[in-house]
Amino acid sequence: MMKLHPMAKQRLAFGILSLSTIFVVLPVLAVVYLLLSRGLPAINWTFLTQPPTNMMREGGILPAIVGTIYLIIGTTLFALPLGVLAAIYLSEYAKPGPFTRLIRLSIVNLAGVPSVVYGLFGLGLFVILLRFGASLLSGSLTLAILTLPVIITASEEALSSVPQSFRDASLALGATKWQTTVHVVLPNAISGIITGLILGIGRAAGETAPILFTVAAFYLRDLPRSIFDQAMALPYHLYVLSTQVPNAPPRIQWGTALVLLTLVLGMNLVAAIIRTRFRRARKW
Repeated sequence: MMKLHPMAKQRLAFGILSLSTIFVVLPVLAVVYLLLSRGLPAINWTFLTQPPTNMMREGGILPAIVGTIYLIIGTTLFALPLGVLAAIYLSEYAKPGPFTRLIRLSIVNLAGVPSVVYGLFGLGLFVILLRFGASLLSGSLTLAILTLPVIITASEEALSSVPQSFRDASLALGATKWQTTVHVVLPNAISGIITGLILGIGRAAGETAPILFTVAAFYLRDLPRSIFDQAMALPYHLYVLSTQVPNAPPRIQWGTALVLLTLVLGMNLVAAIIRTRFRRARKW
């Protein structure tokens, strides 16, 4: 059996790795190209600033855009404090033992739960039991639970990446454990925490099943005025246009998908920029 020269092995391995990278990137580029080519004709000022008209066959998608933004804000307000506090406990205070293992197992299981189950959970707990009704509050709470595993995991990794010497130096100067966590550990882990938050919110922004049961309305001309109001949302609106509206112009469907993708990719881009800026500011 012929043996390959070490340099030939290296080139072969490099070629396989390059092909793997190309195969990963190509589907993303194909999706972006498809949405741009078919969705751009629908994008104009009216499409972005007006409500749907003529049974959603004309007009714009402003209520869906605003509803999605409201859900993102509400999800952030609920998920960020709880996720970061849980990560701080696991990284800085929790001692190895059955209770800590149970918490970590619960986080892993939460990450693997299908989104439709979150929707049913939100329906049973927030909409029916707590009587919040189908509202922005119910939808935001449901999406917050959905994003918690991502935020907790990313925040814990970011906190754990801060060198132990930073903690030791702060404690040696007389600071308490909490002061060290707040003034030393958190500022040095903020880039990873923000990145995890935005990635989690980006996932939540594209979910349909959780909001289907808790907040999404089929059609609304007016914008929500209260956290107890229903709202339209881009993922559900896209589903409605594709399945529930006869003879809906394809350009409106593709335009809605393009706006949703732009929103999600925009948040990922913001996460990348923030991460880069904070990493450049590090002194370690």
